[in-house]
Amino acid sequence: MTHGEFAGKTVFITGAASGIGRAQAEAFIEQGAAVFGFDQDAEGLRQLSAEHPRTFAYRQGDVRKAADVAKAAEQALAAFGSIDILCNTAGVLDGFTKTLETDEALWDRIMETNVKGMYLTTNAILPHMIANGKGVLVNMASIAGLVGGGGGAAYTASKHAVIGYTKQVDLDYCRAGIRANAIAPGAIETPMNAADFAGAGEMAAQVADETPAGRWAQPGEVAALTLYLAGRASDYVHGAVIPIDGGWTAK
Repeated sequence: MTHGEFAGKTVFITGAASGIGRAQAEAFIEQGAAVFGFDQDAEGLRQLSAEHPRTFAYRQGDVRKAADVAKAAEQALAAFGSIDILCNTAGVLDGFTKTLETDEALWDRIMETNVKGMYLTTNAILPHMIANGKGVLVNMASIAGLVGGGGGAAYTASKHAVIGYTKQVDLDYCRAGIRANAIAPGAIETPMNAADFAGAGEMAAQVADETPAGRWAQPGEVAALTLYLAGRASDYVHGAVIPIDGGWTAK
């Protein structure tokens, strides 16, 4: 496809194999972009590649490992020639674990994936964007980056860090043509939240009931917001955090 605002653009997406990342990949491809996916889930990446063989390339790897990230960035540039948009979407949950029950291994896994992984990926791709004089970053935060209750101690701390990091990156590089913003989703029905829908889905029903909008959102709704933040219409939106939470943080 060559139609849409993003025709001729290349988007690098972490966590592209499932959930919000996969929805973002499909949305950008539909709008004419080429997408490079980076994820630990090789099967999910292969599926996307089979569906979009000309417009989707990928590398399996771990955002926590600088060498994996560097190789993925190199492969994306070799495949498509540029990286215009970076979606730092990869992330993991902590099971709403309180600090006294959070062991050091869990803390490190959450922080290394959600924060360090974003830093490593940004630093691998940002120099290329600066050299081109333009680039857009869309970072995945959470309502847990704005209020308590959206995760446990490690997850909530990590998403607060994502918001601070996003604001600082935008502030430091906006005069170099860079825009960085964050999305703060609430209840989104993704494989990452599958446990809430297990059995009779009592937990999922409870979350929907506690959400003012009365429902969970679909990953495509977050992808649609991503398109806005990556596009021309949001050119004056800098260092912002946009909740997409069915009114959760308005309570």
